Amino acid sequence: MSQKFAIFGNPVAHSKSPQMQNAGLKHIKFDGNYEKHHLENGNEIKEVFLKNNYKGANITVPHKEFAYENADEIRGLAKEIKAVNTYILEDGKVIAYNTDAPGFLKAIESFGEVKNVLLLGAGGTAKAIALALKSKDINVTVLNRSENKLDFFKENEINCFSWENFKPEIYDLVVNSTSAGLKDEYLPCSKEILENILKNASFAFDCIYGKITPFLALARENDCEIKDGEDMLLFQGVLAFEYFTNSKADESLIEAMRKGLKEE
Repeated sequence: MSQKFAIFGNPVAHSKSPQMQNAGLKHIKFDGNYEKHHLENGNEIKEVFLKNNYKGANITVPHKEFAYENADEIRGLAKEIKAVNTYILEDGKVIAYNTDAPGFLKAIESFGEVKNVLLLGAGGTAKAIALALKSKDINVTVLNRSENKLDFFKENEINCFSWENFKPEIYDLVVNSTSAGLKDEYLPCSKEILENILKNASFAFDCIYGKITPFLALARENDCEIKDGEDMLLFQGVLAFEYFTNSKADESLIEAMRKGLKEE
């Protein structure tokens, strides 16, 4: 019997996860199909997952924290992140993981050695990235518009600031984890703050994929090496795929999934 997988999000129409995951399923001749599932209410995620007989799912903005709250069991770094992006069904129970954290670390390997990172935003993705960096003893500072979303980072002893009280340092890498630039031409924070930081930075990474966002364009103007979120999406997707299919990815599978991701 064919197995069903999905990505939950709001919006979800733009997601390239289905073409990437379906390319992977086809590559290993796995009898399954991966689809998009638009979900308005994040609190219904577990119920909807079970009702649709999904074997596994990915979770994107804005449901990662809801998915964490609703899972039967949380495994790995996701316990600390308190946000998940992957569900699998195991013995009738919903098991949750976070593959964003290892996916991000793999994506920034191409920059070489990174010691000091500024992370823009404080949502589920930022939590995953901050703890992933901390786990590798890389210094990370979080900058968010408002103070009220910073409690998580304070509890985990991660440097964090709101726009009002930010004192910039010199960072090797600046990461945008906000949705600024996804569907608009906004920067993740004021141009004044950003230019000041980017002119001293070497690398800029945007979790948004498939386009040069205003943030990446500004970073490029300031001579940073830039990278969009494609590799992060690919590597977190490969890790999720391993959970979905209970298999180990090899280079040929990763390339098949990358090719799927690049299809228009």
